[in-house]
Amino acid sequence: MQQELHDERNLDTIPVGKLGIISMKGVESGLKIDAYLKRWRLNRKHDHEDDITFRGYVRESYLISTSTPRFGTGEAKASIGESVRGYDIFIIVDVTNYSITYNVSGNLNHMSPDDHFQDLKRVIAAIGGKARRINVIMPFLYESRQHRRSGRESLDCAMGLQELIAMGVENIITFDAHDPRVQNAIPCSGFESVGAPYQFLKGICKNVKDIKFDSEHLMIVSPDEGATGRAIYIASILGVEMGMCYKRRDYSKIIDGRNPIVAHEFLGASVEGKDIFIIDDMISSGDSMIDVATQLKKRGAGRIFVIATFGLFTNGMERFDKAVEEGLIYKVVTTNLAYQRPDTLARDYYISCDMSKYISYIIDTLNHDASISDLLNPYERIEKLLDRYKRENA
Repeated sequence: MQQELHDERNLDTIPVGKLGIISMKGVESGLKIDAYLKRWRLNRKHDHEDDITFRGYVRESYLISTSTPRFGTGEAKASIGESVRGYDIFIIVDVTNYSITYNVSGNLNHMSPDDHFQDLKRVIAAIGGKARRINVIMPFLYESRQHRRSGRESLDCAMGLQELIAMGVENIITFDAHDPRVQNAIPCSGFESVGAPYQFLKGICKNVKDIKFDSEHLMIVSPDEGATGRAIYIASILGVEMGMCYKRRDYSKIIDGRNPIVAHEFLGASVEGKDIFIIDDMISSGDSMIDVATQLKKRGAGRIFVIATFGLFTNGMERFDKAVEEGLIYKVVTTNLAYQRPDTLARDYYISCDMSKYISYIIDTLNHDASISDLLNPYERIEKLLDRYKRENA
């Protein structure tokens, strides 16, 4: 029903231009997104489908072939395999995918976020202003952790956004930006920071059949001050209580550019016996999440679900393996918006939430120049999901 409603809403809306999708190196959901769009548009019936404005609306594929080969020095260029004149281009890039490699003077290098961002700019430059509109879908916002200045520091995220806009990008779509206020760097351009609460809950409901979504059995916890808004939103929809941890830091030292965390202090009601959802935008090393889980277990918490949009796991999964074995953590839940190692996906405590269909909806809607407001607010979808879950597991 959701798909039918979505299709019907766009029936009388003329597309901005022919749809073209450029899936950059390391984007593993590109084929899935293309498959969704092909199916929807093939089955969709337009009153004006024979009109010139809908020419090229249904195609065998919306993916545009591109390549970013590198010279022996590590320098690169971008080339596009077909004309994109008049197209509405959506470029999807995963700046966190370190599995992509290239050679520099015979040495193997893994692509860093800087490398991915440079390749993105090369592709935009190769388009050369021929496309009708350029949209960038960057799930993990480049340099989003350097979103503000503390002392004599660079403002890398703001600079990156301004570079893209200067090159002709009209819309930037990201997911759970570390601080959405970074959009103030480009106040006259399109910027959306999209959340994934519906996909989180859908993944949990599919894999765990005995959760009770009420305030007596469930609590949402924010691991720090920055994630409070995200936790409040989900707690409000579920009608449960919310708690928060704050990081006590040692401001006399700087390690890796940051003041080290001394301890996590918990603020909130009793967690004793309750299932806990710890929700954040990303898991980097995982130290903070495990520390918070440890504190909550000391207070008598029940099962702990660690939930984050991006599972980066920069120090590997061994600490999580140990935490699960010791009973600190019950499940780890992330999306597939960032690169996921095969051995990570193989772990039985790991839940991966597929975002391909959601991204397809966003692309389809924006190409029709229609509002994505209802896609950004999943309240009704979550209500239907929970009602169905309660009926099936009553």
